[in-house]
Amino acid sequence: AHDQRDFLFARRYGLPVRVVIQPPGEKIGADSMSEAYTGEGTMVNSGPFDGLPSREGIKRVAARLKEQGSGDFTVSYRLRDWLISRQRYWGAPIPIVYCDRCGAVPVPEQDLPVELPLHVELSGNRVPSLAQYEAFVHTTCPGCGGRARRETDTMDTFICSSWYFMRYTDPKNDQAVFDPEAVNYWMPVDQYIGGIEHAVLHLLYARFFTKVLHDAGLLQAREPFTRLLAQGMVYKDGAKMSKSKGNVVSPDEIVERYGADTGRLFILFAAPPEKDLDWSEKGVEGCHRFLRRVWRLVEEVDRQTEKGSLESGQAEAALNRAVHLAVKKVTEDIQERFNFNTAISAIMELVNAVYAYRRQLTPANQHRETLKEALRKLILLLAPFAPHLAEEAWQMLGQETSVHRQLWPSFNPALLVQKEVEVVVQINGKARGRITVPAGLPAGELAEVACANERIAALLCGQEIVRAVAVPDKLVNIVVRPK
Repeated sequence: AHDQRDFLFARRYGLPVRVVIQPPGEKIGADSMSEAYTGEGTMVNSGPFDGLPSREGIKRVAARLKEQGSGDFTVSYRLRDWLISRQRYWGAPIPIVYCDRCGAVPVPEQDLPVELPLHVELSGNRVPSLAQYEAFVHTTCPGCGGRARRETDTMDTFICSSWYFMRYTDPKNDQAVFDPEAVNYWMPVDQYIGGIEHAVLHLLYARFFTKVLHDAGLLQAREPFTRLLAQGMVYKDGAKMSKSKGNVVSPDEIVERYGADTGRLFILFAAPPEKDLDWSEKGVEGCHRFLRRVWRLVEEVDRQTEKGSLESGQAEAALNRAVHLAVKKVTEDIQERFNFNTAISAIMELVNAVYAYRRQLTPANQHRETLKEALRKLILLLAPFAPHLAEEAWQMLGQETSVHRQLWPSFNPALLVQKEVEVVVQINGKARGRITVPAGLPAGELAEVACANERIAALLCGQEIVRAVAVPDKLVNIVVRPK
């Protein structure tokens, strides 16, 4: 359940899938899993290791196996050796000259950096090499002053890309790589976002440079990044999107047909950012329909003239609760987990709740200000995902300043508490009805209420109740047999 290759193998050959790590704040089961869960969490179904953080649990399991003589553990390093030289024009020149008398001689520090020749000729598929530029190659030896030749290999471009974020802290400094005060003020990077294709080597090299600079006393930070998000790839027709494969979808076409907001919303909604995304024309169309629903809702409320009343307190309370639930969910998904897809899903649920409120009451009974306040919160939540539509809708709701200059909405925890819930009642595993009960009702009381319900009791007539199994706030299953 926690290695994708093992998971696919087990599914193909009908092997049992055993969940032993539960993600934070969620509960996964083998039957509902579509892929392996490879993140961290809490150990379950693991005997004496239950309840441990998975990272600690893995260490203890390995130690137990070693103690019993059943296994051992070792560290496998992804990086074996780094050959930094390249036979290419681009890249940082290697600051070494070769002298017949002195051998390999480093370029003196005052002559650094060695700069690439500016005028190069590119023809066909031939990759230019520094060796063909005589003016660059021929130089004098720093040691004896005799004739020498420069090294014509260049360094791997990772040499430059492994510390660029430090240079950002002091980009105009022409006296040093960076000012210690500036780099120590800004470093480490608070949030680093990069493509999954660079999630191994680039990060290893960046960490290596950070450690070296720290050990040299040039940097206080020991780690380059506080938080990291590695984005997945975009796939189409089963292959990674690329010009060479000819499966690229032009953003211009999406903007022309659906608008920029639709394309943006689909990319954020189709998959979590760390997962690969399968491009789907139907998915794009679905996001476009959703945005049209939002726009239609704003137009209808804008045209509504009745002020309405607050007599339907239950409907207003339900809508208000839906708004605060959405604010909480979207806020947490954006700030803590980067789960933009589930944040958008929460906004969609709020749109459904607003439509349900409007269907439930006539325009005369709909409290217009309650409705507009719900829409204002909705548009604020939508703004990061569909900024253009949100700006227009915000102004239609009577707001004068930009939606993007507003404070992010807050939620009231007291309004999130649900007083009543709807519970499914099953008889021998088949759904037979729904009942409304106080939220948080204990399992025993919930079973009694279900059995005493007039409609359910009629269905139980002539049957012997063997047992009633209740899951608070969710369902009751009554097991019966003929008397």
